[in-house]
This record gives sequence, C-alpha cells and structure tokens, in this order.
Amino acid sequence: MSDPGYDAGMPLWVLVLAALPFWPTAAGPLPVDRAFTASAAGDGVAVIHASCDPCDWGVEGREAAALRVLVDGKYSQHLLLARGSDDADYHVSLGRIDAGEHRLRIEADPALSAKQAGAATVSRVDIVVITPAGDDYVAQSMAPILYARPNTVGRFTDLPVFMWYEIVPVPRGRQFRYSVIFTNEDGGTATDRLMATWGRTTDIEFVYGVTLDRAGTIVAEEFQGPGHEVPPFRGRHEGAHPLLWVSTDNNMVSESGPTEVRYAPAPQRFDLADVSREAVMDAHPWTYTVAAREMVRERKIADDAAPGSGRIPDLKRYVFVEACTELQNAAVTFAVQAADASGASRWFDADRGVPEFRIVRTGCFRGAVPLPAGASEPGAVRFKAYPAPPPREGEPPRKEPPSVTLTRVNRVFTVDDTYQPRPSRFTWTGAAPLAIGGEWYEVRAAR
Repeated sequence: MSDPGYDAGMPLWVLVLAALPFWPTAAGPLPVDRAFTASAAGDGVAVIHASCDPCDWGVEGREAAALRVLVDGKYSQHLLLARGSDDADYHVSLGRIDAGEHRLRIEADPALSAKQAGAATVSRVDIVVITPAGDDYVAQSMAPILYARPNTVGRFTDLPVFMWYEIVPVPRGRQFRYSVIFTNEDGGTATDRLMATWGRTTDIEFVYGVTLDRAGTIVAEEFQGPGHEVPPFRGRHEGAHPLLWVSTDNNMVSESGPTEVRYAPAPQRFDLADVSREAVMDAHPWTYTVAAREMVRERKIADDAAPGSGRIPDLKRYVFVEACTELQNAAVTFAVQAADASGASRWFDADRGVPEFRIVRTGCFRGAVPLPAGASEPGAVRFKAYPAPPPREGEPPRKEPPSVTLTRVNRVFTVDDTYQPRPSRFTWTGAAPLAIGGEWYEVRAAR
C-alpha cells in the first residue's frame, strides 16, 4: 500500500502504513484480554477506543476512569480516560514486540479512578507492530515513556494527553524532537499570562531529543530538565525508549524519580514550519475541550477576572491569534477589533495594560485576548512593538539592536460551546517592520 501522506486527523495505525499486520478487535466491558501475532519484530502501538460514563474531566469526583495496560502479563502503562462519555481513540505505545504470539490486557484500576467515574467501556482495540524500516519506526521505537509527577498520582491534573515529534536537521545529522501536551501546569506561568502570551491553558513542553548521524547511529540524547535546562540524557532506556520522570510543577522531566505510574502516548509526526506549536492542538481539537474543563474544575474561571489575578474569563469570550515575527531584543502585542454588546466598535489589547503579557519570542506565536460578553466576531487585528523587558538578574546585557518584523498572520478565531476552534477568516503574509514604540500595523478579516 502506498503512503497517502500525512493527515493529522488519521488514526496512527493508518499513518504508519508499511504493509504491516494489524488486529482490530471488538471489545466491551473490562477487562479486555486479546491475543495477537506479530509476524516480525518491531515496536507496538495500540489505538484503544474507549469511553467512561458518567466521566467528566470538569466535574470533581467524576474526572476519569483509570486503566492498566499490560503486554504479555507485564505492566506497560496507565491510561486515564479524560475525554468523557463519548467513545474516543487513545493512541499508546506498547514498546518492543518480538515476532510471535502476544497478549494485550486492559483492566480497570479503581484505586486511581475518580470515585464517581462509573464503568469504562472499550469498544475496539487496533494493534499494529511497526517493523524496522523508515522514520516511522525510528520515531516510534525511541518515543519517551513518562512517569507521573508524584503530586498528580491519584489526582486529575496536568495529565500528559498527546505526544508529537519533529525531525529537524542538526550539524551532526537529524534530531528527533519529542514534545508533550499536558492538560495544564500547576506551577510556572499564571493562567492569565499563559493565555495572553501562549493562547492556551495547556502546557506544551519539549521533553526529549535524540540525534542520529547519516548512518542512523545515535550520537546524542538530551532532555528538558528543571529550570528549562537541556542537559545530555544519561538515564535508563526500555529497549530504545528513554524513561523520563515528570518532576516539577511546570512539567520538566528528570532521569529518575519515585513514581511507578507511567504513561506512553504514541507520538505523531508534525512539521511546524511557519506555524506555532499550538497548531498541533488545532489538529486535535479535543485537547481544547479537556484543557477548558480542567480550568472549570480548578476554579480558574471568573467573569470578573482582572489581569494579573491569575484567573481568566470564560474561554468562549477569547479571540485567539496566531502570527509570526522576526523579533530581536523586543516585545510585541496585538489587539482585535470587535463591536461590544452596545454595538460600538472597539479595540481590545491582548496585553491588557500589563507589560508582562507581551510576547518576547521570535517566530510563530499564539496569544489570546478576552472580549466582553456579547461582543461580535473580530473584524481586524493589529500589532505593535515595544522595547524588550530588562534582563533578569544574572542575565548578561543585551547587545542586539531591537527590531520586529511581522511576517504572517495565520489564524484569528474564537471557540464554540465545546471550546473547540471555529474557522478563521484571517490570513496574511508579508514583511511589515514594526517601529519600536511606534504605530500599530492593521490586518483586516477577509470578506
């Protein structure tokens, strides 16, 4: 079968496509116990179609049902059914699978399930063994296994729900870079600043990178540790899979830790040229819903939330903007134009008068600004450059002259009643220099 090309909406067992055997199995109430045969050795992936009723990630006591996944009687990982009562597909790595007969078992774990979660149902399991050929196998065989942060075990917070990888050229060859979407971060950036400068309440973190030379030999490994440092990885592996422990409240990882509960989301490939990392969420919009439900449950939503309070208004009131700049030693913000409930047209600034709410990174970024209740859809967006914030204590002085050039506006959108993105009417490419402290540069919606 020929490769149909990448489609982020496809199930992983379709994406890998190397004329490999897979085993779709009907299932039902737990436990699910299924045999499968691997005609050749490789790395296994299961797509578990499951639901949990009356689970609701946004309701305390009903957050999720926990499942234990075992391969040939050995613990593989836990899976939390965080997507509620609708049947959903959960992609998980099974690790090294030798040729021959095997058995996959999925069982309930009442100890880690919400007290009122109800029974979990597995409607189907699709299993594929990716054999050693091509980048799909390389990426899958080296995907990290994440051990739970100690203060999340038995709780329903900061859950790793999606993993992706990129392949980027580096001087020594190619690096496979793995990143993870967590439902939130209990430490680090405050929620209101997170929305202004990242346009999301999820936590997206690079966790592990592995460099292969032209011969396909591993020549370097690294991970993102506490303090956002990126040291060489010298920890343990299971097969070729690195073992990482989530160790900080902003979801940095370490080479060891005290927990035994672990997660192994199967990674999917993304090319993020000319888009932000949040484009991965756009391709999997259920991530918006899960993140929003966690905000509701953790009481981080307040209609009168003031900037700097750490809380935010209803996420359905936000306008999300994705744009790209070439930025050096500067900061940038945006504003959107909309009519308020009275019909008066106004501009709403994303920084909300707080300098810390401005974007200080170059490349493609996502940000968001709340509108008053009853406001119209945005009709225009504009951008402005500011001086960079002063260096932090211990940082060297900046020598580069400040500059900002706006190069793209990829998306401007709102979310629907399920918190998932509506279509955008905005797109723009060009090269618009923004004077530091100068005038706004405006882009209008297509008619």
